[in-house]
Amino acid sequence: MNNLKTSPSPAFRSSRLARLALAAILLGGAAVGAMAQAYKVVGPDGKVTYTDKPPTQQDIRVNNGSASPSTGGNLPYETRQAMSKYPVTLYSTRDCAGCDTARQALRQRGVPFNEYSVLLDADFAALQARFGNASFPLITIGSQSMKGYSSNDLQGYLDAAGYPAQAHLSGYSWPPAVPLAPRTVAPVTAAAPAAAPSTPASLLPPPSNNGIQF
Repeated sequence: MNNLKTSPSPAFRSSRLARLALAAILLGGAAVGAMAQAYKVVGPDGKVTYTDKPPTQQDIRVNNGSASPSTGGNLPYETRQAMSKYPVTLYSTRDCAGCDTARQALRQRGVPFNEYSVLLDADFAALQARFGNASFPLITIGSQSMKGYSSNDLQGYLDAAGYPAQAHLSGYSWPPAVPLAPRTVAPVTAAAPAAAPSTPASLLPPPSNNGIQF
C-alpha cells in the first residue's frame, strides 16, 4: 500500500504565514521595549531631547565653570579624574523629597559634589538667572543639567563622566550645603560721639569787677 502525502492547501499556508509574521512582530516589539531605555539630554541651548543611546562625554562636555568639590581623604584615581573634568553640583531646597533622594544616590555611589541651598528670594532669583527656571532637584554634571530626579538619567551621566560605579571614599566628608546667593551683612555705622553737656548758667562763676571772666 502506498502512503499518500497530502500537501497543505494554499489557504492554510497563507494563514500559517500570517500567524508566524504576527508572532514575530509581537516578539520583536516586546524585545525592543525591554531593551530600550530613554535618556534625557539637555543641549547647551536648553533644548531637551530623548534618546535610547547612553550619554557620552560629548553630551556632558568639560567643566561648565562650577567649582570642583573640595577634596579630602584618599579619593580613587578615576574619581579625581572625573571630578576635575565633570564636577557635580546639587541645587536643593527645603521639603524636597527628590533632593533627598538625589543626595543619597550620589553619596551611595561615592560621588563628591557641592550643594547649594535655594531658600530665599535671592537664591531663587540666582537660580532663575542661571538655569531659566526653578525646578528641584537640579543636578549639574559638567555642562549637563538635569532638572528633576531620574535614577536612569543620573547614573547614565555619571557613567559617561567616568565616575566609578561604586567608590569607597576613605576619609572624605561631603561639604555642607551653602546658600546659592551670597548673604550680605549691613555695615555697622559707628555712633557719633555724644556732645559734651553744657554747664548750667547757675554754676558759672560771677563776672569780676575788672571785666575779665574766668
